[in-house]
Amino acid sequence: MFDFKVTTIDLLRHGACEGGEIFRGSTNVALSDKGWSQMRSAVAEESGWSQIVSSDLKRCREFAHWLAEERGIAVETDARLREIHFGDWEGQLVAEVREQYPQEWKAFFGKPSQAVAPNGETMVDFHARVTPAIGEWAQQLRGQHFLVVAHGAVIRSIMVNWLQMPLDGITSLSVPYAGLSRFKIFEQEGSEPWAQLVFHRG
Repeated sequence: MFDFKVTTIDLLRHGACEGGEIFRGSTNVALSDKGWSQMRSAVAEESGWSQIVSSDLKRCREFAHWLAEERGIAVETDARLREIHFGDWEGQLVAEVREQYPQEWKAFFGKPSQAVAPNGETMVDFHARVTPAIGEWAQQLRGQHFLVVAHGAVIRSIMVNWLQMPLDGITSLSVPYAGLSRFKIFEQEGSEPWAQLVFHRG
């Protein structure tokens, strides 16, 4: 019989935000009423978390603290789980950026490992920030079931790492507002830990 240590990690993206469809990145905007409703619905039938870990930006943090109080569980914030910084695109409408920066847009979404928004954070640096953070939480909360409340690119970064995909695959993954995904990390003595995607839904 195999003796596994199993850690269950749920990844929840924040809901819709105030300001419409813009590049928010590190801009600290709040959830809209619709966003709150989306997130409450996403977790309504979920339970069993021992702790919540959240980005420190308020579109994640405020919901995480509300949910922690509602469920009577601990919550911690981690600035390393912030969204990628979009540089000159921060706060701009997505449609306008696509029109004004056609070459940069194509590069950013076509070959993200080699591209960067003007004056923004590179995808390589972003990935190098996120993956150690989630790895440390997985070790700290080893054997538990915990929830991570974060951003679209953060969750994609975690997913490509755990699914052993190339970094350029990050733009091939759809992570909608209030989308919820579950991974299990299996550890067996004498073997490297491995991750299994249990579900991924919007």
